[in-house]
Amino acid sequence: MTTPKQDMNAMRVLRGLENSDSSVRLRAALTVGTAPDPQLIDTLIERCAVEPEFSVREMLTWALLRHPPDLTVAKLTDELHSERAQARSQALHTLSKIGDRRAWPAISRALLTDTDDEVARSAWRAAVVLVPPGGEPELAAVLSTQLGRGGREMQLSLSRALIALGEVIMPILHAAMADLDPRVRAHAVATQRLMQDPDAGFEFAIEAAKRVVALGPTGEKG
Repeated sequence: MTTPKQDMNAMRVLRGLENSDSSVRLRAALTVGTAPDPQLIDTLIERCAVEPEFSVREMLTWALLRHPPDLTVAKLTDELHSERAQARSQALHTLSKIGDRRAWPAISRALLTDTDDEVARSAWRAAVVLVPPGGEPELAAVLSTQLGRGGREMQLSLSRALIALGEVIMPILHAAMADLDPRVRAHAVATQRLMQDPDAGFEFAIEAAKRVVALGPTGEKG
């Protein structure tokens, strides 16, 4: 049961989170994180779904991290079914930061292959953090279906997620190198090169991969 003072503080924070000034919203989120209040968890999650400013969303996530996972994880996994893409992506982002594997069953194939790029990228990052031991090969198989997707940043995000799973990705990458789609082949080659030489950089790896794909099997051996 809350006191009148707590209720007044909660109302003040709520008004701050809905203010048209992003700096006011940022301070309101900081206030919640500094003095966590379980009755504001739902409000924080709701704001994550609609907050337009990246810095404020990050502060909202930090505020949620300041609350016990027992109070936040179930609510965040419920948010993964939202029709709003930002609600899904931000919930995934927050779950990846919490790192509680109770959220793993909610990381569905639909999220990992979501048509919204930000949702998919957030799902990839969350998945590699939350996947239980032994689940890496199955996860890698799903992630490999996204090879060749999007532009440089999207492909780099996927490569990093795959590389984080370790050696289990190698047979999958080798299979992808024979794919009929040249974008898939190039992305698979680039991911392998980046795994072998992280310092080379993705731009170098993808350009080298394109040359390999253009030259075909003979060029690959050379």
